[in-house]
Amino acid sequence: MHGEPDVPESRPRESSRFDLWGRFLLNVCLLVLMAVLAVFIGIVIRNKTLIEQEIEARARSHFGNIVLMRRWIAQYGGVYVEKTPGVASNPYLKNPDITEMSGVVYTKKNPALMTREISELASRVGMFTFHITSLKPLNPHNLADGFETDALRRFEAGAKEAMGRESEPDKVFFRYMAPLFVEKSCLACHAEQGYTEGQVRGGISVRFDITQAEQALSRSNLAIVALGLCLAAVLLGLIYIFVLRLMRRLREAMRRIEDMAVTDELTGLYNRRHLFTRLREEYPRAQRYASPLACIMADVDFFKRVNDSHGHQSGDAVLRDVAAILKSMSRQSDVAGRYGGEEFLMVLPGTSLEGARAAAEKIRLQVEGHSFLGDRGQPIPVTLSLGCSALVPGREEVLPGVDQLLSRADQALYRAKTGGRNRVMAWEDGQETSPN
Repeated sequence: MHGEPDVPESRPRESSRFDLWGRFLLNVCLLVLMAVLAVFIGIVIRNKTLIEQEIEARARSHFGNIVLMRRWIAQYGGVYVEKTPGVASNPYLKNPDITEMSGVVYTKKNPALMTREISELASRVGMFTFHITSLKPLNPHNLADGFETDALRRFEAGAKEAMGRESEPDKVFFRYMAPLFVEKSCLACHAEQGYTEGQVRGGISVRFDITQAEQALSRSNLAIVALGLCLAAVLLGLIYIFVLRLMRRLREAMRRIEDMAVTDELTGLYNRRHLFTRLREEYPRAQRYASPLACIMADVDFFKRVNDSHGHQSGDAVLRDVAAILKSMSRQSDVAGRYGGEEFLMVLPGTSLEGARAAAEKIRLQVEGHSFLGDRGQPIPVTLSLGCSALVPGREEVLPGVDQLLSRADQALYRAKTGGRNRVMAWEDGQETSPN
């Protein structure tokens, strides 16, 4: 409008707010992920623990069953079976065979032999295997392997049981072992080995296939992980949407608060405080870049008469219409505001005194030709008096300060009002000048 280059108005930077919201969103997402992770890790651990407990209970049950069976046989000194073809006598027992009067031969099955034969039968049908062993076995078949040897040594140190896993191609086996203690019925066979009642004389190990259980656990864990990822994605998506909406609402609220802090409630223009803030921002910039800076101070002529004749509501309507004209005739770089009462101030960065005077004259003519209406639709004649001043680096030896720049515009306005009103006066070279 003024024939001067547009300078974009500086606006508050919001990058720090975006950074704050970004950190907030990141922290919330991390907390949600940690919570979901903790819950599903707990589920995985609990699931694994339950399966482990079930496997261990199964192993203890097998061990208990074989021990009960051995104890029943031991309390009767063993069991005799008919020595049919394929049934061999136990070479580690003294006089294991007996012959009845009819000539039928029976051979003795002691608990150790019975344990081995049941284990072989269970292994053939794919159930489990038992192995009775000790550190000093009579039968070479009862020699301890690595797992059993380690377990037996720990039993002698007071351990109650031992367990572990063994892997083979495409299979996983569970190993369990618990000690056997010398009972009175055992001394018939083992007294010559130096055992005494209550002493650990060996143990029974149980071995069975847990491949299906391990595979089921893996499938369960995969399902839990997939469910956890889906739940986390849904929660993060919901949180993201919620935070975006919250950001939008808070941003709108912050903008309203900021507008309220810098805006005059009646006219919608900037308030006096913001005008001074912007003027103090533009003044050093004009000095730094040797750029002109102008001010226009405007006053509604005979405004008290408008209020007295037409009422305060009509006076408010006049101020709003004048403010709308000032706003519509301002560049993006200009700052227009209500200075107080019926006075208005415009700060024009990059504008010389001649440019400010021309702009003020256009505003004066626009207001003079505008149809102002009161609250009951009655026409109200309205004119403006305007005073201009400018900071022009290089023209004066001592540049005016902000207060002096405003004072010059105010003095020019005073001369416009005392000179007949509805006119523009400008401060130039130490005196006011008027185009009229």
